[in-house]
Amino acid sequence: MNKLDTKTRSLILRLLVEGNSIRATARIADVSKNTVNKLLIDAGKACLKYHDENVRDVKASVIQCDEIWSFTYAKQKNVKAAKAAPEGAGDTWTWTALDSDSKLIVSYMVGGRDSEYAIGFMDDLRARLATRVQLTTDGHKAYLEAVEGAFGGDVDYAQLVKLYGEPTGQKGHERKYSPSECTGTKKRVVEGNPVKARVSTSHVERQNLTMRMHMRRFTRLTNAFSKKIENHAYAVALHFMYYNFCRIHQTLKVTTAMAAGLTDKLWDVDDLVALVEADAPAPKKRGSCKKRISN
Repeated sequence: MNKLDTKTRSLILRLLVEGNSIRATARIADVSKNTVNKLLIDAGKACLKYHDENVRDVKASVIQCDEIWSFTYAKQKNVKAAKAAPEGAGDTWTWTALDSDSKLIVSYMVGGRDSEYAIGFMDDLRARLATRVQLTTDGHKAYLEAVEGAFGGDVDYAQLVKLYGEPTGQKGHERKYSPSECTGTKKRVVEGNPVKARVSTSHVERQNLTMRMHMRRFTRLTNAFSKKIENHAYAVALHFMYYNFCRIHQTLKVTTAMAAGLTDKLWDVDDLVALVEADAPAPKKRGSCKKRISN
């Protein structure tokens, strides 16, 4: 099988992290969809591994958490009627934990939105932090048990509960594509002594927009959704690796990983390609082994 050269691999990954779909990437790079998908899987695995091993001992002071919705194969209401729906089809949630100062994505998880995923997400976040933090989440009840189990009393934790109402003056299709109007918020102290002025989810919610802009699978009203939840997770891993280590934050003027003190190097997409190649299994030796034939 022919191996893609580094330049083509770099082009493909650059197209993917800038919001192009698999088909668009294949057309621009002049390769097959399977080639793009195979590279995405390899890159996702390498990025998952690197994040797990290296985004550790993060010296953060304020962490904001949120969950963003998408779907795999079919929307949840259509899964039963879908033909040959794979395991994991339906609603797919991506949990994110962002350092409010460096804007680093400290932890992320792809899956459901129940208490089991909340517990796993908070356990992972706690393991990556080097210091006591102020933590803010939305009002999702699954966070309460998860935060208590992961941090105990060693956290200043508050929930920001948003109150929603119907958009005013909109009917029909205008109402269909408009979000509910936020009519107010409540700050609820759960544990410790959080500074109320810093009880916010604004930064992590802004990150949701970045995800929707840079990952075609997250764009609303599109047919570029993931067909398998594993591939969805690999796309998320590639995005956050690029976001943390390669993309210069407009306000900080450095990457979020540099701002968080995890690296002093500005990464490029070529470095992601090198990461994929370093993580690839060693090629098997070719050649035939002749058997000795005896009478």
